[in-house]
Amino acid sequence: MDVQPHIRCRREDAAEYAILPGDPARVERVKKYLAQVKEIAFNREYKSITGYYKGIKVLVMSTGMGGASVGIAVEELKQIGVKTMIRIGSCGALQKEIHLGDLIIANGAVRDEGTSKSYVESIYPAIPDTDLVFQVIEAAKSCGVSYYVGKVRSHDTFYTEREEEIDHYWSKKGILGADMETAALFTIGSLRGIRTASILNTVNEYEVDLTEEIDAYVNGKEEAMWGEQNEIRTALEACVRMEQEHKKIKKNVEERKSL
Repeated sequence: MDVQPHIRCRREDAAEYAILPGDPARVERVKKYLAQVKEIAFNREYKSITGYYKGIKVLVMSTGMGGASVGIAVEELKQIGVKTMIRIGSCGALQKEIHLGDLIIANGAVRDEGTSKSYVESIYPAIPDTDLVFQVIEAAKSCGVSYYVGKVRSHDTFYTEREEEIDHYWSKKGILGADMETAALFTIGSLRGIRTASILNTVNEYEVDLTEEIDAYVNGKEEAMWGEQNEIRTALEACVRMEQEHKKIKKNVEERKSL
């Protein structure tokens, strides 16, 4: 298949690294960090561009909301040759010490959503690529951003009658935050042999009104918008670090072969 049916990208559009925001508007905000930006497509929730960061080509594509949309993105990006995918999303905190604009780097996800369960039994773990997460953490350190590393919960709803009860339950289990996409990304990525990571910007603090804080984020509240910039920088720097590590490994292998 030449053009992927949903994301409308071709193999020639691909890059080794893909940055995956949920919001199409966030694709526009990544642009200022890139050189030689090229518009690729905008179909449904999938807005895509390519560009270069410190000489490395990256594809940036929005995935919309929820695991199902992410699942389509992962499958079709794999079809065109993308091998590394880093989500830059938003989340609600489930711990009181995590504040607006703080980043959560997920080292695992509770699969409390439907998409990943359509692929494999729920006992299969939703975990990121170890090497990639390590590079994301190092990138966050180098960028001097405020971050936490831990498990998140991915879900499908915001408005059931039990949302507060559910949040309290998972908070007591040590889960750092909640989003809708990370579990699907990790699960499908693992099954398809793709390196994945998820960086989440906190846009809602624990036990604070969800609607009020989401509205504030949409309207450009300073802390949350600063967190978005930090997750963009962290993801891009992680790509650079991964590429440098790959080159180092390749060089070591070639040197050993020449002995």
